[in-house]
Parts: sequence; structure tokens; C-alpha cells
Amino acid sequence: MTILHISAVKSWGGGENHIENLCFELTQSNPEVINVVLCVKDQLFHQRLSKTNIITETAPLSINLDLRFALKIIRMSRKYKANIIHLHDPSAIVLAILADKFFSLPPFVFSKKTSFPIKNKKLTLYKYNYSKIKKYLCVSEETKRITAEAIVDNDKLITIYHGTNIGTKDSLTPFLLREKFGIDSSKKIIGIIGNHIRAKNFETLIETVNIIVNIQKKTDYIFIQIGSQTDRSEDLLQSVKNLNLEKNILFLGYMPNASNFIPQFDTLLLTSQSEGIPQVIYESFYHKIPVISTNVGGIPEIVQDGINGLLAPKQKPEILAQKIEYLFNNEHLISDFVAISKENLLKYYTTSIMAQKTLQEYKTILNGN
Repeated sequence: MTILHISAVKSWGGGENHIENLCFELTQSNPEVINVVLCVKDQLFHQRLSKTNIITETAPLSINLDLRFALKIIRMSRKYKANIIHLHDPSAIVLAILADKFFSLPPFVFSKKTSFPIKNKKLTLYKYNYSKIKKYLCVSEETKRITAEAIVDNDKLITIYHGTNIGTKDSLTPFLLREKFGIDSSKKIIGIIGNHIRAKNFETLIETVNIIVNIQKKTDYIFIQIGSQTDRSEDLLQSVKNLNLEKNILFLGYMPNASNFIPQFDTLLLTSQSEGIPQVIYESFYHKIPVISTNVGGIPEIVQDGINGLLAPKQKPEILAQKIEYLFNNEHLISDFVAISKENLLKYYTTSIMAQKTLQEYKTILNGN
């Protein structure tokens, strides 16, 4: 069986990590499955894959409907005799449909990795209901529920949690946060990992820090954010400066293997307004670091408020500030939170489990079901 994975994403994030993990796991457990990846030339994902043994080819993508990328899909499908094309983002769907108009491609699988609703527009609905898409692999039950509103055949919808690769976890970092930034041991490090995109809603992060530092006058926390900057970054940094929070919140930008820093956090904080399920939560489960998050997307499916973490509504910085204070005023809860999370991770949320469930869906398609 040969699977051609298509990614038209130019950054590196949880979705790209999922592709890498899926290929690694299937190669190890089922060497008869050949995984080939087509990604955007000279972008972060390409750079990452070039350091692995995953079979990777690239194509330029200067516009959304770049014919060069579509033609490369056709060439790779022929070259590797692909049995299934696994599409990993909405742009990949469009490019695969375009390619299919020139050359009949094998069946598609689409991974729905976010909880964004599918827009009720004719062309968008056509794209997502394209007849070649045989399965929609949803990252959470919430993602499945939202996706079902736009998909004609709901029997094609399957929930497969991505999980994390417990065999590749490490805590090696180029520096120690406390040493590099002179952070006193009395201060708690609140870690945030994610790119500067709308879904992560770092505006709420800044508002939360403002409440804690400028309104509550608390100085025993420092917030460290790791992730790629975007066209949103300038406004975020300006907000930090306007509120005089430069010493309280640090934006480190993109860091390779950012999750290796998690053991240096006292808690992981997510302020997202939309999510599937962020990979970083699973990674925090593994490293036994407590999670404080907004209750968006599939997050409440794996983090239960007061049971193995703390949750707050989206865009409610005052409640997030309360949750942070509550956690560190009740540190005896942390041991239970992280123990339950680690146990759940090993039972339900590993990439090994994810890969086997995905493989079963591949086989179902090839068997004509």
C-alpha cells in the first residue's frame, strides 16, 4: 500500500507534526505501507522533513491554485503508484481536485484538524463534498460534529485523536529558560506554545497578563511564548509595549523542538478561541506539566476542569487569570492532574494508536467500504 500525503501548508505546527508522526509510526509498525509526502518547496515543513528518512518531494506554491503543485501531484501519483491520497489541509483539497481534473487520481482521505466550521458557500461545499473524498478523519468529536453540518454523507466521518509520539520525547534544549532570562526560582513560568495565528488568540493572552501584572499587581509569574511570528506579531508586540509588559511576557519566536521546553514550565497555558486538539496538550501530559486552557474545540474531551487540568471560556482573560492563581494556591492538585493526564495519554492518545486506526480506514477504503 502506498499513501501519498499532500500538505500545502508553509509553516510548521501540530498538523505537520501529525503527518510526520503518522509516517514514522506506519513505517515502524507496518513497513509494507509506503508513505510519500508532497509539501511546499523551501518552507518550514520541507526543511523539517529533509532531516528525516521520510520520502519527500516538493513543489512551488506561489498562489492557491498553483498549477505546478497540481501537476506534481499527478506525477507523484504515477511515479509511486499511490493507492490513496491523504490530504492534510483545505488548500491540499483544492489542488488535488484540480489535479484530478487532468488525471484520474486514486481515492482521497482528508484529515480535518481544526474546529473551524465549513463555510456555507457553493464552491466550499463542493470542495469538501468532492466525490473522491472517501473518509474525513476528524481530530476530535467536536470537530466531527461541526464538520458533519457541511458534509452530505456523515457515514464518512471518523474521529481519530492524533496523540503524541512517546518514543521521541526529549527535554534537551539549547538553553535553560531560567538561566537565559535570569528568572528567579520563586517565579512560576507560564509556558505558551503556538504560532501567531488568529486561532491562538494571543490578544487574550496579553489581556490575561495585563490583569495579573497591572491590575492585580502580582509579580510572581513570567509568561514565555514560543512559536512562529506572522503578520499579526507586530500588533501583539506593540500591545505588550503599550501595557509595559515587556519584562512579564517574552515572545521567543520559532524554536525547533519547542515541546522540549515543556518540562521547564510550571504550567502550560492555552488562550485559543478555536482548536481541534493542540498537540502541545498531549506533550504536556507526557511531561507531567499541568494544563490551563480555554474550553474550545476538542480540548474538553481530553482535559476535564478540576479533574486533570483547568478550563475557562474563550476570550475571558479574567477567568484565565483566576485559574492561574487557583492552580498555584492549590499546588497539591497538580500531582493528581498530571497523573491522570499521563495515564489517559498512554491508554488513548499515542501516535501508535492513531496510526493503527488510520491504517484501518485506509484498508476499509481499498476494500471498497
